[in-house]
Amino acid sequence: MAYADDNVIKSQMATAEVVPELWSDEVAAAFKASLVLAPLVKNMNVVGQKGDIVRIPVLTRGSATAKSADARVTTIAGGGTGLSVSLDQHWHYARLIEDIATKQSNSVMRSFYTDDAGYSLAVAIDTYVADRFEGMTGGTLGDDEWAGAVIGSDGATAFNDAADNSAAITDAAIRKIIENLDEANAPQSQRYLVVPPSARNTLMGLARFTEQAFVGEVGSSNTIRNGRLGNVYGVELFTSSNLPSPDTATTVKMALMFHKEAVFLCTQMKPRIQTQYQFESLVDLLVVDIIFGVLLI
Repeated sequence: MAYADDNVIKSQMATAEVVPELWSDEVAAAFKASLVLAPLVKNMNVVGQKGDIVRIPVLTRGSATAKSADARVTTIAGGGTGLSVSLDQHWHYARLIEDIATKQSNSVMRSFYTDDAGYSLAVAIDTYVADRFEGMTGGTLGDDEWAGAVIGSDGATAFNDAADNSAAITDAAIRKIIENLDEANAPQSQRYLVVPPSARNTLMGLARFTEQAFVGEVGSSNTIRNGRLGNVYGVELFTSSNLPSPDTATTVKMALMFHKEAVFLCTQMKPRIQTQYQFESLVDLLVVDIIFGVLLI
C-alpha cells in the first residue's frame, strides 16, 4: 500500500506544480486583455488584505473666504463621509480535464482553457460593473428597468422600459450628456463613453466623427481608413458587447458615459488557479476564481 500511496502523492504533486505554474500567466493575460469596463473605473488593489469591507474616506470640499483687514483667517472645519465597498463577489471557472486528454492533447487544449477562463472571468466583472450603473441617476438597482436612463436621440428624454422609447445615439445626445457632467463639476479628464457595437456602428456613420474635414485626420490616421473612433469631444470611446439590456426590451443595449471615479472596483483576489487530482475519476479539477467588490458613487 505504501507504494500505491506514493504514486498518488506524486501524481497530485505533479498536477499541483505543473498546471497552475504553467497556466497562471496565460490566464492572467487573457483576463486583462478581455477587460473593457473594469480598467476605466477607479481600481483599488486590496489583494492579500483581510476583511470583507473596504472603507474609503471622502473629504468634504471647502469654500474660500474673503480676508478682512486685521481679522483672523476663517478656518474650514474638517469632516467628510466614508464609503464602504463590500467584497462580496466570488466568481469561478471550473473544468474537469481527463487524463487521456492531458496525455494525448497538445498545447491547443491548454491555450483554449486559459483563454476561456480569462475571458469568462473578465466578462463576469465587466458585466457586474456595467449593471451597477442602473442606480446612478435614480433608477432602482437590479430591476433591469433603467428608469434613470435617457434615450440616445436627445440625451434628455427619460427612457421608458415599458414603452421601449429607445432611440439610436446621436451627436446631440452626446453633447447633452457631456453638459450634464460639466454641470456636476466632473473633471474634464478621465471621462469615458462605452457603447455597444450597434451604437459604434451609428457613430461611424456620423461625418463629424470620421471625415477629415471635421476631425483633421489625414492618410492612415483617418477614422474611415483605420476604423478607430478613439475620442469624441475629449471623451475616450470604447466598445463592449457586455453592456446590459432592460428586461422588457432585450434588443436595446445601454450606453454609458461616466467619469473614472464614478465607480470603485476593489479586487481582493486576482485570478487564482488551483487543481485537484481526482484519482477516482482519473481527472484534474481545474478551478480559477476571483474575489472583488464594486461600489457606485
